[in-house]
Amino acid sequence: MDTLFGVINLDKPTGMTSRAAINRLQRQVRPAKLGHAGTLDPLARGVLLLLVGKATRLMPYVQRLEKKYLATFQLGVESETEDIEGTVTAVEGAVEPTREQVLAELPRWIGRIMQRPPSFSALKYKGQRAYQLARQGQQVELSPREVMIHQIELDDYQYPFLRLQICCGSGTYVRSLGRDIAQALGSGAVMSQLVRTSIGEFAVETACTLEDLQEQGITEHLLPARRLVNDLPALTVDPEQRVLLANGRAIDFPQEQAAEEFLLVDGEGKLLGIAAADGPGKIRPVKSFGL
Repeated sequence: MDTLFGVINLDKPTGMTSRAAINRLQRQVRPAKLGHAGTLDPLARGVLLLLVGKATRLMPYVQRLEKKYLATFQLGVESETEDIEGTVTAVEGAVEPTREQVLAELPRWIGRIMQRPPSFSALKYKGQRAYQLARQGQQVELSPREVMIHQIELDDYQYPFLRLQICCGSGTYVRSLGRDIAQALGSGAVMSQLVRTSIGEFAVETACTLEDLQEQGITEHLLPARRLVNDLPALTVDPEQRVLLANGRAIDFPQEQAAEEFLLVDGEGKLLGIAAADGPGKIRPVKSFGL
């Protein structure tokens, strides 16, 4: 029986794909499902949230959480992958920006911006993964799309290395952000290091390692799934309401509705499901985790 239900805050090591991290742990959680939110490239390390059991159904909510990164870029160069794993070549005529120029440029990239994803990405292009076509030497030009940059701060700058603290929304390619900032400064850039320091309230400082999970077990590091959706208001349901909700029925909600969705929890605060507004004073379940 699938009894595992929660989230694991994993510090993914460099040199490993997110899928490979999942594969290392799949046997430990079977028959429960295991998924991850927010893919990290092999070059990157840091927070990778593993959703266990029915928590995989919370993936869309996890995608809404802010992500924070500590990214290092090498200026004056470029590569087809936009990081050091590609063929790095010098940018002809690249200038050496001053610290003041960098500080003046960063605020221009905060807010909703249009970003062209890298050719070496998992996005679909003409029905195939872009990176698969790019590896075959085909020209891949992905269309720009809107992403949200909440904050950019200069962490360190010793030319040619630029280190930034970045807080952004889902779908942002950090290496492409570095590329665009560098080009605006009259240079080029490849990403040389990347650490995802947090997703929502989950920080790298409190993350576990693959070794921890393999030696101590999954349950030792399994966190409540409710922590993935703590931004939603909670409604404690009584046994009678729980029966109605379990049957897909709407229940009265006399309070003034301040949100479109609500967490359904029991008397101990355990997540039972998610409900959505269903007309004035009514809510109906849209996801159930044990109603």
